[in-house]
Amino acid sequence: MDPDDQGLSRSVEPADGTAVPAVEVVLPVYNEERRLEAGVRGLRAHLDALDAPVTGSEVRVTIADNGSTDRTTAIARQLADTLPGVDLVRLERKGRGRALRAVWSGSAAPVVAYMDIDLSTELDAFGPLVAPLLDGSADLVVGTRLAPDSQVARSLRREVLSRGYNALVHLVLRSRVSDAQCGFKAARREVLGTLLPVVADDAWFFDTELLVAAERLGLRIREVPVTWVEDGDSMLDLQGIARLALHPVPRAGSPARTAAPTVAAPAGGLSE
Repeated sequence: MDPDDQGLSRSVEPADGTAVPAVEVVLPVYNEERRLEAGVRGLRAHLDALDAPVTGSEVRVTIADNGSTDRTTAIARQLADTLPGVDLVRLERKGRGRALRAVWSGSAAPVVAYMDIDLSTELDAFGPLVAPLLDGSADLVVGTRLAPDSQVARSLRREVLSRGYNALVHLVLRSRVSDAQCGFKAARREVLGTLLPVVADDAWFFDTELLVAAERLGLRIREVPVTWVEDGDSMLDLQGIARLALHPVPRAGSPARTAAPTVAAPAGGLSE
């Protein structure tokens, strides 16, 4: 863990006093006072209605507040105190990747996931996201907005930015993952012990670097189509792509690539 985040704290351990969850879903947030409560309550309501592949009581939601300066922390603490199955982790420094790394590293759940607080991805895809991890048929599962079965509503600007970014990732980093930046991902916790030490970025590029490292280590990656509605702005991290291209096997004491990457596309193939 980053030495500067030694003071990381959970609001409750565990959030609802129950056994270790089967899945821990992390919501990394920064200055999200306007959307936080609606997002957490909406997600928790959906999870509580599940009966397969997990029940709602088997899923913990953890709000990972990374350096917020507005009322996000206070709202998150109130939610953690009043909603069963909701927890809060507070980090003093900003960074989505830093927040995910901290919570995933400390999780006891066999499957960990994350999604954006705006819930742009329809939650009907949650079951298909975690099922292959729970049954051991995949190591990572990622949502894709570029499959034929995906349904996406977004502006032309966002469409161009997203497809342009993914084209760069494919060209420069030789990745076969169709949609590196969809904020809807999950992994088996045991593989993260190998993956997280080789991922250098602690901010927006964390997702892409994690997937590229997983491919180069030969992990099993599955993609699931999602329904996605635009909410908010997008960003490109060209510096991250350049850094990773110049260091083709990012690692920190880990073995070099051990097998060819396995990326299972959704039925019907991928749309470019």
